[in-house]
Amino acid sequence: MWKRSSYSDSQGGSCVEMANLASRVGIRDAKSKRGPALLVTATAWTAFVGLVQSGQVGCDRGDIDSPK
Repeated sequence: MWKRSSYSDSQGGSCVEMANLASRVGIRDAKSKRGPALLVTATAWTAFVGLVQSGQVGCDRGDIDSPK
């Protein structure tokens, strides 16, 4: 199941969706549901989220949730 970022605006502005898939995390543009998705390992996603939260990777908001 795809989850939209909690920081998405009601106009469908720049936002992404993520999904916990069997052994991967899927990331896609919320405006292009039939478009391509980036698949990464849960370990890579967790590492990315950690970098964003620590400020080492630029992001408007750094409190993104890791997959459960």
